Amino acid sequence: MVQQEALQIEREQPRSHVPLVSLSDVALTGIYEISKILTAPNRLETTLSSVVNLLSSFMQMRHGVISLLEDDGIPDITVGGGWNEGTDARYRARLPEKAIGQVIATAVPLIAENVASHPAFSEADAQALGASEDSRVSFIGVPIRVASRVIGTLTIDRVWDGRSVFRLDSDVRFLTMVANLIGQTVQLHRVVSRDRERLMAESGRLQKELSELKPTSAGRERKRVYVDGIIGDSREIRGLLDKIMIVAKSHSPVLLRGESGTGKELIAKAIHELSPRAKGPFIKLNCAALPESVLESELFGHEKGAFTGAVGARKGRFELADKGTLFLDEIGEISPSFQAKLLRVLQEQEFERVGGSHTLKVNVRVVAATNKNLEEAVAKNEFRADLYYRISVIPVIVPSLRDRRGDIPLLANEFLDRFNRENGRDLHFNQDAMDVLMGCGFPGNVRELENCVQRTATLAQGGSIVGDDFACRHNECLSALLWRSPADAPQTRRPMEIPLPVMPPLSAISGEAANSNTVPRLPPLTVPVPAPAPAVPVRATVLDEEMSERERLVDAMERAGWVQAKAARLLGLTPRQIGYALKKHDIEIKRF
Repeated sequence: MVQQEALQIEREQPRSHVPLVSLSDVALTGIYEISKILTAPNRLETTLSSVVNLLSSFMQMRHGVISLLEDDGIPDITVGGGWNEGTDARYRARLPEKAIGQVIATAVPLIAENVASHPAFSEADAQALGASEDSRVSFIGVPIRVASRVIGTLTIDRVWDGRSVFRLDSDVRFLTMVANLIGQTVQLHRVVSRDRERLMAESGRLQKELSELKPTSAGRERKRVYVDGIIGDSREIRGLLDKIMIVAKSHSPVLLRGESGTGKELIAKAIHELSPRAKGPFIKLNCAALPESVLESELFGHEKGAFTGAVGARKGRFELADKGTLFLDEIGEISPSFQAKLLRVLQEQEFERVGGSHTLKVNVRVVAATNKNLEEAVAKNEFRADLYYRISVIPVIVPSLRDRRGDIPLLANEFLDRFNRENGRDLHFNQDAMDVLMGCGFPGNVRELENCVQRTATLAQGGSIVGDDFACRHNECLSALLWRSPADAPQTRRPMEIPLPVMPPLSAISGEAANSNTVPRLPPLTVPVPAPAPAVPVRATVLDEEMSERERLVDAMERAGWVQAKAARLLGLTPRQIGYALKKHDIEIKRF
């Protein structure tokens, strides 16, 4: 009999083909989607408004408001759905003052099934929430906490229509989890904001010290600064060394900007040796040389068994550089996902090894270097704005060799002396050879000059190096062919646009710009680049030179199966140089 009654009830029940979704699944999905919003690099007001908008997708509500307080209890930010500038007052007027005060004072959620009859709501509060005899309004408010301190509230209100079924206990638990996530996000934003203000003040102080650095009177010679490994007597190098002397005294992060081959690693080493950390270790790492998975292990270390091949625990570069300096070369090449991990370590000076749970605390000064235009990368969302401000507290520009052409004889003779010592020879440059070097553009900077001297000295037959010993005299210098414009006459000078390495001063960038990941654009810097020396043979016509160079590139690419790295080896170039040449001649890469 009971079985027949059960079957009759089942037949009377309406059938639905829509699968039932549990409340826990909805809550889990909601927490997941909200966490993605909270970790996005947006302004805090925009982030909180997006959270309120998303809440309405996971629970029945009419309005939602997030209100944050300053440390002294004064309202700081109040946002709701569809927030925009100037709406704080409108949302703040909707908040019941007594009820909000109770949530903040007790740090306990407040639930009112009917605000019109609840003692925490005045008649004006009920009217502001839209409650009336015909409209029953309920209210839920939960505290937003950081540790044990309440920093704000998350509130929602809803209208009872007589048909909806609300699960107040589940709603309170869900809102409490959301409020906890919001609290952690707000704390991070405030720490970053305070840190940025401190760094901007530090940068302003250092820039003021640099601006006050003036030459001595004409009757006295200015005190010269000499740094081991840095060769030059030009005004640009003397200015760079003077700046290094000041920068080295600080513990602030330094960002070295300049083209490839200018000697940024030597500058980083000099900053370390002139600093109070000179007795500590100087650890260096090329960020572009390692994939992200290996880079994390190299920087942070790993525990035994953290991954396949981790047969023992290993210290990372941050741990090895404790109480010293860590040089991160090519920092502009790290992936966006790894930038977030690196930012936390730079801010907190603490991390965990890969596969470990123990937090390690270090005291490391970071000197980073890049030849990439980070301002443009920030504008394209390829580089995090907060990491940009963290590493660029003190920008230092390393001049290219063409900007300090007077140092070429000093550098060339130093490289030749080194070659003579290593190979037991006694070579020297004659005047014709030095004229050739002074006429070169050296797009590879000091590194290219050193290679040129070594190659020429190795092949030189006599006791001195003459002009005809250089490869460019025989049209065999691929660098000169690939980097020289075919439209240039032998003795003309032209402005060449190069990626601007100059950083905008932090004091000129507002906090709002930092939060919105936008950086002011600066115009390209034009640098006069002299053409090759008149002694270098020039082809009869511009067209012949252009076609010959283009054909040489196409031929090498075809022989290498259109693999750039192989073609670069055939031509004796770096992958970056051949990439530049292919782009210059608009040669389309064939894909197979």
